Amino acid sequence: MKLSKSEEELMNHLWKLQKAMMKDLIDAYPDPKPATTTIATLLKRMQDKNFVDYTQEGRSREYFPLVKKKDYFSKHVNGLIKNFFNDSASQFASFFTQETNLSKEELEKLKAIIDSEIKKK
Repeated sequence: MKLSKSEEELMNHLWKLQKAMMKDLIDAYPDPKPATTTIATLLKRMQDKNFVDYTQEGRSREYFPLVKKKDYFSKHVNGLIKNFFNDSASQFASFFTQETNLSKEELEKLKAIIDSEIKKK
């Protein structure tokens, strides 16, 4: 399942906090902060999608992610490669390196990562 843009934003806050009460999540947003009802609705939708759950702490709920950030974005990137780059990682890499204005240092770091992965295989 996929998250909406607003759900992704909330999920990013929850991944950063690891566990959070409603107040903590609202405080994580810049001003103007979203309404409590907005966050509650997003959390309910995300719970229905099995992205978050909570433990009851008295009358409050402490929310926590059920999906790891790395796993979510890995699926997301793989979907991008499949849908927009004909399932070709090399087409994606070509686009990414040419269109993102990476510095020479960043390109060299990417090259080192790729070289390391080649050695592992």
